[in-house]
Amino acid sequence: MMLRDPFVDEKFEPDLMWFIGVFNVYDREETLGVELEVYNPNNKSDRAELIKKYSLNLGCLSYRHKFLLVESLAEKLGDESYDFQTLFEVDESEAGSWPRGEWYELDDPREFLQDVYSLAQEVWRDDLLKASLEDRTTW
Repeated sequence: MMLRDPFVDEKFEPDLMWFIGVFNVYDREETLGVELEVYNPNNKSDRAELIKKYSLNLGCLSYRHKFLLVESLAEKLGDESYDFQTLFEVDESEAGSWPRGEWYELDDPREFLQDVYSLAQEVWRDDLLKASLEDRTTW
């Protein structure tokens, strides 16, 4: 068996964009953009609120998906050479934009994702424990 993507009938890939793609305001500048522009992602308390309210509010994902996402994030955080800034770069040929200028050049994108990891351990604690106790070959 293999864990399926919640939206398309394909293998689930624990891409870190699940955590930050929720901040893409392209074509939603008047709604989500206005809602998000009051937060500064470089401010630790704003960042914690953003992560809890948006990054970890992924109701479409099961506890198994969450487990794999956190595991993937942990692997990337353990790789000192991993360039987290590339996650926040918007290719001009694609439809995408961030709510504020700070998102394009975060002070410390690794720290942002480290905070996602720490808060996920707290917010998703029960889901992560449940998944960790299962035989992953049955997924």
